Amino acid sequence: MKKSTAVGAAGSAATAFVAANTASAVIGGSAATIMSATAGTTGAALASAAGASGLAGGAAISSGMAAIGSVVGGGMAAGAIITAAAPVAVIAAIGYGLFKLFED
Repeated sequence: MKKSTAVGAAGSAATAFVAANTASAVIGGSAATIMSATAGTTGAALASAAGASGLAGGAAISSGMAAIGSVVGGGMAAGAIITAAAPVAVIAAIGYGLFKLFED
């Protein structure tokens, strides 16, 4: 097996693990549960950046998660899962690309 394939498979597995772990913590939970499960994570920072302008802190994070989740037809929980898994997926894609670039 090529190293790039192994890196891609490991990155996919890591992304799926983070998504499943986050899903188990937030699905069916209240906004407060979702906020406590994602507090201090990179996903919360991403959601904050996507939040409604003029909001700060928890309001920006929750509105950002809701906005991201609405893109896929979900709500705040879906947004929390996406924002938690996105950084892992990006790092996996970069790793795969680097291995693919330098592969013989």
